[in-house]
Amino acid sequence: MRLIRSLNRNVYQMILIILALCLYIDCSCQNSFSFESLLNTKPILKKVNANSKKYRLQIIYTQITRDSQGKAEFKDYTYHVDSSNYFYCASLVKLPCAILALEKTKRLHVYSNTIMFTDSANACQRSVRKDTTSVNGYPSIAQYIKRMALVSDNFAYGRVYEFLGVDEIHNRMEELGYKNVRIIHRFDGGCKGTEHTTTNPVTFLKNDLTPITSQPQQEASRLYTHPLGEVKVGKAHLNAQNKKVNQPKDFSDMNYISLENIHSMLKRLIFNNELPSKQRYAMIEEDRQFLIEQLTALPRESSHPTYNRSYHDSYKKYFMYGDSRKPITKSDIKITNIVGQSYGFMVDCAYIQNKKENVEFMLSAVVYANEDEIINDGKYEYSTIALPFLAELGRQIYAFELKRKK
Repeated sequence: MRLIRSLNRNVYQMILIILALCLYIDCSCQNSFSFESLLNTKPILKKVNANSKKYRLQIIYTQITRDSQGKAEFKDYTYHVDSSNYFYCASLVKLPCAILALEKTKRLHVYSNTIMFTDSANACQRSVRKDTTSVNGYPSIAQYIKRMALVSDNFAYGRVYEFLGVDEIHNRMEELGYKNVRIIHRFDGGCKGTEHTTTNPVTFLKNDLTPITSQPQQEASRLYTHPLGEVKVGKAHLNAQNKKVNQPKDFSDMNYISLENIHSMLKRLIFNNELPSKQRYAMIEEDRQFLIEQLTALPRESSHPTYNRSYHDSYKKYFMYGDSRKPITKSDIKITNIVGQSYGFMVDCAYIQNKKENVEFMLSAVVYANEDEIINDGKYEYSTIALPFLAELGRQIYAFELKRKK
């Protein structure tokens, strides 16, 4: 009888061990991630992956797992990430400029929604004293940031860039550890060459238009060269006179941010309060939350400004939704992101979460869609290659996250 009991106990223990092993293997399989496997799941992913060099493909995926105290732990997966594999960052520069502008208003002891007048000190600069999109009809850093975050407004970016000044942008970026970031020009106006590195006088005012503080015109104290040296893309380009030049376009005098840097900047913004104090952005918490909210919101959710239907829900949400103009109905999925699109390059950097489904991750990717290799001719495969790829990539990562054991 005792022998039977002993055997039963051993069998029971073996069953428990086998069940534990099965559970471990199941969890391991569900948590096992491979870009090669994922990029072979759908035709558009296969197509771009099979020609990754041609499409200048780069991807960063960050898994986020919370411990019992709710603290985030990160695991990064990268694919073809190479800072020397050039892509034009386009509107990505709006994120660091928004962050630095909120830091600067705190340092100047003015609120981000304080009235700000921009003056002109030379022929290419513009004076701005009205903003019809705001509640009070006046411009402010907060209103400019809102426009930049919601629809990637270039005019708004220009005024924030001028408020910061070129030296301050680069000095602060270096302090934060981003030594290879280069932001040296606006996207609007008639400024050319070094005129871009001379920025306008700015004044902050009370509601009765009494001046609070002002800063004079600023000139860059040094030449900010491109971190990659000479950078040329394509086999031909159209010049300012719309004439074809049978030479690559030179990007050596343009802005630059690597995919790793923009991914890190957004990650830092989202998880700012979990970082050591010296690594945090020096902004008011209310301003940080405001920026995150605007980066997450859809254009139709905005009042002041109000956007028409041409700014569809996926206008700035390339991952998951970029290949459709239908309304985004899944309200549980929140995408906090910054995008760039220009000269055939398309890039998205996003923090994606669904608290209801316990999904939380970061994803950044860039793809170059320019089959004829002619820059500036307006013939890019955004809608047939870039957007379908980014949307499907986002959906596949999200599907993986739904199954992943946290």
